[in-house]
Parts: sequence; structure tokens; C-alpha cells
Amino acid sequence: MLREKKSIFGNKAFYLMVLSIALPIAIQNGITNFVNLLDNLMVGRIGTEEMSGVSISNQLVFVFNLCIFGTVSGAGIFGAQFFGKKDDEGVKTTTRFKIVAGFVITVIASAIFLLFGEKLISLFLTGDSNGGDLDKTLFFAMKYLRIMILGLPGFMLTQAYSSTLREGGEAVLPMKAGIAAIFTNLILNWVLIFGHWGFQPMGAEGAGWATLIARLLMPVCFFIAMACKIEWRRYLRSIRRWMISRREVEHLIALGTPIGLQSFAEAFLFTASFIIIGWISKEALAAHHIANQMCDLTFMLALGIGSATTIRVSHQLGKGDLQAVRMASHASVHLCLLMNTIGAAIMIFGRKYIPYIFTDDPEVIPIASTLLLIGGLFQYADGLQCIGAAMLRGIQDVRVPMRIALFAYIAVALPLGTYLTFTVGLGAKGMWLAFVIALAIPAVLFHIRFNRQLKRLKYEQQSI
Repeated sequence: MLREKKSIFGNKAFYLMVLSIALPIAIQNGITNFVNLLDNLMVGRIGTEEMSGVSISNQLVFVFNLCIFGTVSGAGIFGAQFFGKKDDEGVKTTTRFKIVAGFVITVIASAIFLLFGEKLISLFLTGDSNGGDLDKTLFFAMKYLRIMILGLPGFMLTQAYSSTLREGGEAVLPMKAGIAAIFTNLILNWVLIFGHWGFQPMGAEGAGWATLIARLLMPVCFFIAMACKIEWRRYLRSIRRWMISRREVEHLIALGTPIGLQSFAEAFLFTASFIIIGWISKEALAAHHIANQMCDLTFMLALGIGSATTIRVSHQLGKGDLQAVRMASHASVHLCLLMNTIGAAIMIFGRKYIPYIFTDDPEVIPIASTLLLIGGLFQYADGLQCIGAAMLRGIQDVRVPMRIALFAYIAVALPLGTYLTFTVGLGAKGMWLAFVIALAIPAVLFHIRFNRQLKRLKYEQQSI
């Protein structure tokens, strides 16, 4: 029976349980994002066109990376349950599905980038009247994008195997692999971008090669570490059998597809925002990139808490302990709010200083400062919608949240952002205000739905 909670903060054990998984995941996610941030920080010292080009390419790759992450997260709900039941075959099946689905997305992404890369990048640049700058930005973006294509398989394998490890309670190993990758990327950036140790300066192209090597290093670290442990070695063998049955595919796609589509819709919104703001000017685009990079860092932390929430809620639901489901979800919300408050304070109070980390362009800095102020408010809506979606995934409710997300991200955010940006004349500020409004919709509706679904589960449990 679901007991009434005695305190809104509940038992500290639930905070510790969420943090035990969330912190390593958040660090790993933050490291993955920080690799891109390093590229842009270092390339930004060379010029605005180089930074804009790298930013655009990273944003295009980010759409498909988030699709992979969403699909893997959906399959991971089953993976967590299989680990709880000690069902090795189920875990292997789930891991195979993650690899096969990720491989399909990787092939599609690679084909799109190779065939339509220049046209996609050009969409971001049509607002700048300086043709020479456009040509430079397109040149740097395409060189970087072609190298990033080679890194997609590495990202896919990293997500598949790190997800399986986390579902089995091993969250530290993926974090260690991420730390190794970021130090590799940092050193190679310094060597290849600026030209050290006998290498010629390569600029944006050097940043691409550094990131590629770092991304390929991560799955290699996983393979070696897993091969050295008997309890994990057997899951590596799942990669040998590529074919999975139709029944397995249908079973896993039932959860993976809605989550993948929801992730795609969110990534599409932010990619479209780059295109819309790119129509204003390259300075507005560079400023948007700076604010977006800072928000991505805090979002990676929220994503880590969200992943831990899904695992913990799923585990407690499997045990039939609805009180623990509620307590775990409350702990996640409180942790997310704490993190969002810290992130908002950094952006709001540091808005006049943070842009100088990326660039010294006097036209970019004031725009970025204003966007960081709005980004501080954006933290709460973004964090709460992320945790709300994770809570619903934990109780295997994915279809309705997908519809809510599609409505908010596509039907509300894009039209409203375009209207505020151009018709009202707010510029890049208009799109960021639309972010806050649109993300507040799922942030509220997800939490309302979770409470209603929990009451329904309580009623069903009491009726048995």
C-alpha cells in the first residue's frame, strides 16, 4: 500500500541512491559535451568564422547523437529490469538492440551529412550579407563535419555499452573512460589546432581530428575494461550476433521509438534555432552558440539525474514499492532544482564575463551576455521537463509524453520564436524567450501526468 509521505524531502537514502548513479553519469555526459566545448573554446581564439563553423557542425551531429541517446535510453528501461531479474539473455538482447539501432542511425546520419552537408550548413548562414564570411564559415564547417562523421560509430558504441554498464550498477567505469577521452582531446587540441611538437597549425580541422581520436578512444577503453572483468566479459560477446528476432525488435522498439522521437524533436528545436538565429548575423549565431554551450553543460547534469531517475524508478516499480517510486522521483526533482539554481546563478551573475572565455569579438559579447541572462531562467524549465520525462519513462509511460513534447517543441516553440525574433524584432532574445515558454509546457504537464499515473498504479495495486 502507498503510504503518505511524512516530509516533502523524504528519506536521505533516496537522494544517495539517485546520486550514486547520477553523479558518474552526469560527469560522463558533461565530459562528452565538454569535448565539443573545448573545440569551440580553442577554435574561438582563431576567429569567429572558425567558431561558427565548428558550432554548426557540432549542432548537426548533436541531433543524431541525441536520437541515439534516446533510443538507447528506451531500451535501457528493459535492460535495468533484466539486470534486476538476473536475466543474462535479456541483457544481451537489449545490448544488441542498442548496437543495431545505433548502427542504423549512424548510417542514416552519415549518408545525410555526406550528401546534403553543404545545403544543411548553408541554412544556418543565409542571414549574413558578407559572402566572404559565409564562404569561410561553410569551408570550416564542412571540414569539421566530414571528420565528425568518422566519429559517429565510436559515439554509438560508447552509448550502447555505457548504458548497459549503468543498468548493471557500474557507473564509474564510463566516467573514467570519459575522463581519459577529455584529457586526450585537450592535449591534441593544443597540438593540432595551434601547431606544437612539430605539427603545423590546423585550426578547425585540427579540432576535428582531436575530437575524433578522443571519441574513438572511449569505446576502446570500454572494451578493454569489460574484457578484464568476468562479470562484464560475457556482454561484450553480444556484439558478435548482429541479428535479433522480430519479436525482440518489436518489444524494444515499443519504448525506444517514442523516446527517440522525443529526443529528436528536442534536438530539432535547438538545431532549428541555430538556423533561425543564423539568419540574423554571424555575431548573433556566435552569441547563441556561447549561451547554448553553457546551457548544454547544465543540461548534461540534468540528463545524468534523469538517467538515474529512470533506473531507480524502474527498479522500485519492479518491486511493487510505489512509495519508493514517489520518494525516488521527489529526490530527483529536488536535486535537479538545486543544480538548476547553481547553474542559473553562474549564468546570471557571470553573464558579463563568460563570453570572454569564448571570444573577444566586441559585437558578439553584448548579445551573448543578454542570452545568458535568459538562459538562467531557462534552466528551471529545461531541468524539470528532463526529470519529468525520466520519471515517466521509469513507469514505462512514453507515448503521451512524446506527443506533449512534439507539440511544445515544434508547434509552440518554433512559430513563437520566429514571431518574437523577426515580427516583434527581439532578435536572438526572441528565440530564447520562446525556449523558456515552450519548455515550461512539458515541465508542468509531465509532472501532472506522473502524479496521475502513480495514483492509477496505486488504485490497481490496491484492487488486486
